[in-house]
This record gives sequence, structure tokens and C-alpha cells, in this order.
Amino acid sequence: MSWVCAVSLIAAGSVSNARAGCRDDIAGARHIGAGEFCVLGFCLYRAELWAPKASIAPLSSDIPFALSLTYERSLSGARIVSTGIDEIQRLATQPIADATLSAWRDAMRRAFGDVSRGDELCGVYLPGRGARFYLNGNVSAEIDDPAFAQAFFGIWLDPRTRAPSLRKQLLGGN
Repeated sequence: MSWVCAVSLIAAGSVSNARAGCRDDIAGARHIGAGEFCVLGFCLYRAELWAPKASIAPLSSDIPFALSLTYERSLSGARIVSTGIDEIQRLATQPIADATLSAWRDAMRRAFGDVSRGDELCGVYLPGRGARFYLNGNVSAEIDDPAFAQAFFGIWLDPRTRAPSLRKQLLGGN
């Protein structure tokens, strides 16, 4: 169940109500889809996807998007980072160098603190640049690494995600 916590914690996204800072990073942002991430009846967060086009192919195009998570449970920043790194490694098509993982871990520590019920984390995918993260509407970190951004948002949007029904809902499906 640690991947569940990590995914929920790692999820970059605070836009249940789409706080201005995060959504404003996406010109013409539209709500694409939303869903809850629950395990064994415990809902960890509500996720929402915002983008300038009604239909996007995440991580395979030059379309920016924002992924927000509004938490239903308290989680430590350390747990979010640990789970996120585990999921990034699981989804990698080839091993990721230790130095790269260390740098990504440090960047994630800057971006994600502890969260409580009602807190929002929002991650903005910046194609070709990296990602910007918000905690409760305030910028918490900018990570200028396109490979990190693709790996991170893949936790939710890669077809091999551990939460395929949430992915489908985020992308506008039922």
C-alpha cells in the first residue's frame, strides 16, 4: 500500500478549485477530467487535470497541463517523496542512474512538504522545460528537467499506472 501513499503524495496537484497560480500557468486552461484515488475504501485524494485543449496525449506532446491533488488524509513529505521515487523507478523503461535519482529525490523534497486533509498540491508540466509545483496556491519548487517531469507525471498518466481508472477519468473518460 506504500505506492498508494506515494502516488497520492507525489501527485503534484492542487486544483480541486484550481487555485489561480497553478491554473494561470496554463493559458486557456480547461478542466479535462477528475477522479478520486481510493484504496480499500480509503480515499487519499481527489485529482484533477487541466489543459488548454479538451483532448490531450499527456507526456507525448508539447501541450502543458496542470495536475492537482486535494488530499483527504495527512501524509508526510518524506512518504510522498519515497513513494514517488519508487513509482518512477517502477515505470522506467531502463534503470535510472543513482545520481539522477538522488537529484530528483532532493528536488521532490523541496517541492513536497507534509500534507493534511484539504491541502492541495499542484504540478504543472512545462514541455521541454520541466515542472513547477504549488502547495496550497504558492510555488514550492521549479524543477528544470524535462526527463524528471515526464517520469513524475507518468505516475498518473502513463498507461502502466497503478491507477488505470483514475488515469481514464483524468483524461476525460468515464
